[in-house]
Amino acid sequence: MSRLVKLYVYKYFERLWHWSQAILIFMLIFSGFRIHGSHELISFSTATTLHTWAAILIMALWILATFWLFTTGEWRHYIPTGEYFMEVARFYLYGIFKGEQHPYIKTYRRKHNPLQALAYMLLKIVIFPAIWMSGCIYLLISFGLGEYFNIFETVWIARIHTIAAISIVLFFIVHIYMLTLGHSFIGHIKPMITGFDDVALTDEQLAYLQADEPESIKEYSKTEPGATP
Repeated sequence: MSRLVKLYVYKYFERLWHWSQAILIFMLIFSGFRIHGSHELISFSTATTLHTWAAILIMALWILATFWLFTTGEWRHYIPTGEYFMEVARFYLYGIFKGEQHPYIKTYRRKHNPLQALAYMLLKIVIFPAIWMSGCIYLLISFGLGEYFNIFETVWIARIHTIAAISIVLFFIVHIYMLTLGHSFIGHIKPMITGFDDVALTDEQLAYLQADEPESIKEYSKTEPGATP
């Protein structure tokens, strides 16, 4: 048996990292489309400068975030699991359009559902490394260091960078789309603003937090028989 508690889930750094990353990704998408000639809202030189600096800042942010994830143990929330995977997949494919209740409730040890964890894992270990490695090579080539990367064909560097960028754009679109489903849009983004979200806790976990971290608990809610941490 678990109790639904309004708990401080998203730490200040995590929220700062989330919104800073969103702004920088938007800047990279906007400037990237200009570099590819999709629009002419800014000059090519401005787009190149914006793209370069946004890329440097987001790489620094990713390095800092990775350090934070591993030093705080938050990385455990991003490990995919098979538990509730099919139920969550069915919910997003069918149940959500029928007004069904989400089958997964955040727990103290796992705040991301299986599909979220899988998506974030693919981003962090496949797509992000692909885009920053190819981007770094491009940047070094632009600094006149191209002779050190003769083993790479420029066209393949461009393709990898573009494919990874398109993957991030698609993730960005799906991420925003998911915020419009189920609860209200504000209801979905509020936890990433305040840090508090509904989490299923056992009585033992609740007692532990009441004793050691009482400030992390905002309010109690009803008991949730179906929620198993």
